[in-house]
Amino acid sequence: MKCIVAFFALIFATPLWAMPEIQTIVTRQGVNAWLVEDHNIPFVALELRFIGGASIEPLEKRGVATLMTGLLEEGSGDMDAQSFATARETLAASFGYDVYDDALAISAKILTENRDDAVTLLRQSLIEPRFDTDAIERVRSQILAILSSNEKSPRDIASKHFNAKAYGNHPYATNYEGTPETISALTKNDLIDIHRQLLVKDRVIVSAVGDISAADLSELIDHLLDGLPQSSDRPLPQSATVTLDGTIDVIQFPTPQSFVIFGQTSIAQNDPDFFAAYILNHILGGGGFESRLMTEVREKRGLTYGIGTFLAGRDYANLLMGQVSSSNDTVAQAIEVIRDEWRKLAQKGVTPNELAAAKTYLTGAYPLRFDGNGPIANILVGMQRMGLDPDYIKTRNDRINTVSLEEINRVAARLMDADNLYFVVVGEPVGLANN
Repeated sequence: MKCIVAFFALIFATPLWAMPEIQTIVTRQGVNAWLVEDHNIPFVALELRFIGGASIEPLEKRGVATLMTGLLEEGSGDMDAQSFATARETLAASFGYDVYDDALAISAKILTENRDDAVTLLRQSLIEPRFDTDAIERVRSQILAILSSNEKSPRDIASKHFNAKAYGNHPYATNYEGTPETISALTKNDLIDIHRQLLVKDRVIVSAVGDISAADLSELIDHLLDGLPQSSDRPLPQSATVTLDGTIDVIQFPTPQSFVIFGQTSIAQNDPDFFAAYILNHILGGGGFESRLMTEVREKRGLTYGIGTFLAGRDYANLLMGQVSSSNDTVAQAIEVIRDEWRKLAQKGVTPNELAAAKTYLTGAYPLRFDGNGPIANILVGMQRMGLDPDYIKTRNDRINTVSLEEINRVAARLMDADNLYFVVVGEPVGLANN
């Protein structure tokens, strides 16, 4: 869930006037890439996304993609984990490996003077992971420790329950980090299999920002991916059927404050009403202290230190979600206020002043998070995943500014569904029970 919030914050916060022209590339091996050349600093930031992510793994082996990804930097080729780390440090290179439901992400920052050797080392980690027994057990223990910690976290307990309720039999319904049972049962052959199925050429997209030409990037990509399979035998997931309703589920947990996740179905980024929904979320709960929920729940009633909402867009489902913590004896009132604000937006919409203020903030904040090659490369690969055109960064603010009061209020009536706004509460709430 955190990764979803961070992604949307980046995708909608890139500076128009500071962004050079985006070049689109198709390598000789057919890999799509976007490039922004910037030769002012002698390094390049590289981002790869292998589409499918943990959602393509068998449910009975949930967590295998997480374990495999954690082992990519734990030894490859003729290098054990320590030798690989030493080689990477010698080259002053930074590699990152991560996986989540929708993609496996590879990030790299590479100095121009060491580019060839660094790419060769990165390629080795992708093509020839060792999966040594000691490394497997070390990373397995780390994951098991995380899972054990999650069982004591109200936030993680709530998230687990919310996902199970929302997504039914879709992979999103279960934790991509796995369970203690599935993680404990994984074998080296399971890791080899998911590596073969997940890291494939026809599901990869690439972006780069920095000191490299289009021709050199094309050669770099083909060299980096040379040796990976062309395609996977595992199909991508189907769209999830979201099954939320207006109930409140209470999970008893000894804590002085209840933690609450709430949400309903939403609309996709390619929906014509998306930008109106994006602004609407800012007014509702995405705008910090200026949002309606912060005003009503915190400022007027003192029921929480903070509350927020966000558009939780995934490849196969879209939700409008929020989170809040409140004392056990006030959380029922907080939920009542939240649902009331949901209804008010649906019935009365937003005011002209609210719309103007949201537009000013969202367009004015656009350039403020442009802080380097790495974030821009991450944004570019995200844009590709969402099916956006390269000129999106030039038109984004215009799309926000053209949303009218009539349009946003029509979308509020369409989107805001208080009767099917679902809550899961973890704590010892007074006056609340499952319904």
